[in-house]
Amino acid sequence: MSLAERRIGFIGGGAMAEALAGGLIAGGIAAARIRVAEPRPERCAQLRERHGVAAGADYADAVRDSDLVVLAVKPDVIPTALAALRAEDFDRTRPLWISIAAGVRLASLEAGLSAEARIIRAMPNTPALVGAGATAICGNTRADASNRSDARALFESVGVVWEADTENLLDAVTGLSGSGPAYVFLFLEALIDAGEAAGLPREAAEQLATQTVYGAAKLALESAIGPAQLREQVSSPGGTTLAGLAALDAGGFREILARAVAAATRRSAELGEGA
Repeated sequence: MSLAERRIGFIGGGAMAEALAGGLIAGGIAAARIRVAEPRPERCAQLRERHGVAAGADYADAVRDSDLVVLAVKPDVIPTALAALRAEDFDRTRPLWISIAAGVRLASLEAGLSAEARIIRAMPNTPALVGAGATAICGNTRADASNRSDARALFESVGVVWEADTENLLDAVTGLSGSGPAYVFLFLEALIDAGEAAGLPREAAEQLATQTVYGAAKLALESAIGPAQLREQVSSPGGTTLAGLAALDAGGFREILARAVAAATRRSAELGEGA
């Protein structure tokens, strides 16, 4: 059975759940196969209007007939959500469970659902909201190759997917791609400010900087060579780019990024210890 033939439920109807549901529908999955459990009536109405999916407050409605269930609530809501699911009368070992709750370990999910449940933990990032996400997945011992394939297809509907061999690697994924968009946004803010300080009108600095970051990332994705070679191609001896790169090196640009990723990785591990 392909993902297009699965019935898919979402626990939580926030922005990421909507992005995934929209990506699935754009990829050819019928809206009638998707159900969302969301406590806010106004949010349910939005999801029904925008995507044609069934949406309501009852967790059981989103789970009972679903082949795949996405736990799309915030990490601090997971214990409450799992308790509500345990109170319902359905087989918690039947669906494939996919959690996008950052830092919540597979062992905690098994304890809250069932030791026999098939569970995949995923770490998507916010560019999934525009179909350009980067997601890492890792399954428990009960999740087989078919289950992992379904999870991959789900997240490929909104970007690219990498499968981790061990769950501990998801902390590093969180430090890199999970938190990475914020690093890029900060870089973009600083680049805009620097352009304005150099004399450009604010509007021009915003347009040029944003397109430059987008274009550079697109070139790196589509080029047959790596980022180091691409950097060398635009770094003429004695030219402007080398002068700018030298200033970045003098300021410890690489070391600062390494510290940022390491700090976010450590924090993910710390949060996971209590999750």
